[in-house]
Amino acid sequence: MASESTKLVVDGILFDMDGTLIDSTPGVLGAWDTFKKDYPHLELERILRTSHGVRSIDTLRKELQLQDDPDESKLRAEVTRFEVEVIAKGLVLLPGVMPLLNQLSTGPESAGTRWTIVTSATRFYTPQALKSVEIQIPEHIVMAEDVTRGKPHPDPYLKGAQNLGLDPAQVVVIEDAPSGVRAGKAAGSKVIGVCTSHTAEELAAAEPDFIVQDLTKVSAGWVGDKIELTLETVQV
Repeated sequence: MASESTKLVVDGILFDMDGTLIDSTPGVLGAWDTFKKDYPHLELERILRTSHGVRSIDTLRKELQLQDDPDESKLRAEVTRFEVEVIAKGLVLLPGVMPLLNQLSTGPESAGTRWTIVTSATRFYTPQALKSVEIQIPEHIVMAEDVTRGKPHPDPYLKGAQNLGLDPAQVVVIEDAPSGVRAGKAAGSKVIGVCTSHTAEELAAAEPDFIVQDLTKVSAGWVGDKIELTLETVQV
């Protein structure tokens, strides 16, 4: 597949977490296999195809079909149990992540914090997941509980830009899931899709501005207080 080099200058970066920084696929597959034993009606092939990038509580609310749970206490307990299973089954740092984060750490002091993570994961799961791959929790992180509406709604990325004190139109979102790409676009941001969990064709259907194979194809430098990204983009 053809590629070309592209430069992009932005005020900040909003990273998705699972599938963009961390490969949680083995953990997610193992967790759904465990839940299938307790909920035989689960259609795992369809769920795995459609749920990536969506908050666990939204997916489990839809799929478990819990009865007699008016305050959703059982649902929340099942979300925690699911995330424990994901962590137990293993998480892996994706290629190119640490070099890119290290490049972003070299900005001028006047720039302040110009990147954070915007994840559909919970406050329970997120710190443990990041710790397991030795990524420090960034300032201004946005997690599932911080918004009423998760991806593909724009709310998470609007919140991320607000936390950084930046205009959403001047930040770039980096995402691996079509739902997250749509969230970033709906927020008015540029979006880079990474082909770590979906094909370039699947990502292209969500209309990101750029597509790269993974974060080894993205490098960052600083031009004053702005971030200059160099992308080796995939042409679909």
